[in-house]
Amino acid sequence: MRLGINLGYWGLGMDADNIAVAQEADRLGYSVCWAAEAYGSDAATVLSFVAAKTERIDVGSAIFQIPARTPAMTAMTAATLDTLSGGRFRLGLGVSGPQVSEGWYGVKFDKPLARTREYVEIIRKAMSRERLVHEGANWTLPLPGGPGKPIKLTVHPVREHIPLYIAAIGPKNLEQTGEIADGWLGIFFAPEHAALSIDPLAAGRAKAGKTLEGFDLCPTVTISVSDDIKAAADAQRSYAALYIGGMGSKDKNFYNQLTRRMGYEQAADEIQERYLAKDYAGAAAAVPHDLIDATSLLGDTARIADRMQAYADAGVTTLTLAPAGFSLDERLQALRTGVEALERAGLAE
Repeated sequence: MRLGINLGYWGLGMDADNIAVAQEADRLGYSVCWAAEAYGSDAATVLSFVAAKTERIDVGSAIFQIPARTPAMTAMTAATLDTLSGGRFRLGLGVSGPQVSEGWYGVKFDKPLARTREYVEIIRKAMSRERLVHEGANWTLPLPGGPGKPIKLTVHPVREHIPLYIAAIGPKNLEQTGEIADGWLGIFFAPEHAALSIDPLAAGRAKAGKTLEGFDLCPTVTISVSDDIKAAADAQRSYAALYIGGMGSKDKNFYNQLTRRMGYEQAADEIQERYLAKDYAGAAAAVPHDLIDATSLLGDTARIADRMQAYADAGVTTLTLAPAGFSLDERLQALRTGVEALERAGLAE
């Protein structure tokens, strides 16, 4: 199993530290450094900066939001980042959510599965450097009846095939991800509930005539190095409550639905009810300790190594770490502990 690092969102006051974290991860042999975007910093600019400041580690978008860019623009960005980084770019995509898609980008959040499939098809065509012709429900290239003509990408990426990942939570999206992508970006993944994600991914691979062999299962998990498990878990409550209670609308929150599928129906209801009522402290308090512990790496090196073994046994191939804490020392310690735990578990490649 390989390790990755997730820098999260840029612009939260830790930007200089983020570069130090990426450079330390590079030095320690981490496989990939991911950056996110929502409605603040964009991931492409961040990744170009990280790539310029590192030497070996891959850089990846987790995620580029599908409503933010046309598929051809995403292909251009991916080709450019792969070229600038010397063949170290990984393209992660996701549909975002209805509030961001419609409120920030002005793109209707409808038929996300069909939109994602078509988006990937166009990117694949563009990246192959064939003349771009496409006729679908969401995009027609070139536009008919006008001056547009089929053109092809002028940039030559370092690699013929740039790895493409999709962030997916729901069963249908997971199945499609297995069918059309090279890897999966997961969140709130617990080894004890691995089948909720891996079974539909495997079904999608089967539809494409493939297995999970060579498919990168890549969830992001928080890591907190501490002798006090309860305190470490409590520090993650607000983060969990934001996603479970506040990401999306009451009727369409993918993280809340995932929490329910994991068996926490009552807690999911309470967290969302309190969060939407702006009782953020109450929402955080309603997050079950067991849920946080199951979806994070908490404790000393030995305990974290045991949990890493559970992730590996569940089929995870790249375990992306999100170090807890706001100080650079805490984050660097988490990176180093991650490597020590991986080696202790005998999982280092």
